[in-house]
Amino acid sequence: MIEAFEMEDKEVLIHEIMDAYGQEILQLAFSYVKNKAVAEDLTQDIFVKCYQSFHTYSGKSKLRTWLWRIAINHCKDYLKSWYTKNVVITETELSYRGTKKETVEQDVIQKDEDDRLASTVMSLPLNYREVIYLFYFEEMTIKEISDVISVNENTVKTRLRRAKELLKVQLEG
Repeated sequence: MIEAFEMEDKEVLIHEIMDAYGQEILQLAFSYVKNKAVAEDLTQDIFVKCYQSFHTYSGKSKLRTWLWRIAINHCKDYLKSWYTKNVVITETELSYRGTKKETVEQDVIQKDEDDRLASTVMSLPLNYREVIYLFYFEEMTIKEISDVISVNENTVKTRLRRAKELLKVQLEG
């Protein structure tokens, strides 16, 4: 499908994909590395990989699923790399999606709760953090998550259940 594109068509397509999924991929990368600057670098790398790998996209899955698989694998590769095991990154930043509230007090309470939740989610082990992120923040189905991270659907369900249990214990304790 995509291999039939001319070079110009691929460039137009990559720009459309970046516009459509850029922020989501950045947030996904951040959920893995917990550092905004590193997440931005990884996002650029992911789109370069996407551009270079268009010929491998067969159309059997949604383009979004294919892109997420590239992104997740790239983030996992980064976390396994020599660099992350031997270089200490000092900047950490948690982001959240705020919502409009009627009062300043509600804004402050909501921000505090969002920050606490985001911090707690980011402290989970990677296999739990990724399913929580994909399920709740990217609103993927169990099947889509299973396809993206290449595990059985029952494994995704189990990880979600255990992640929720861990979150509950950490947030209540």
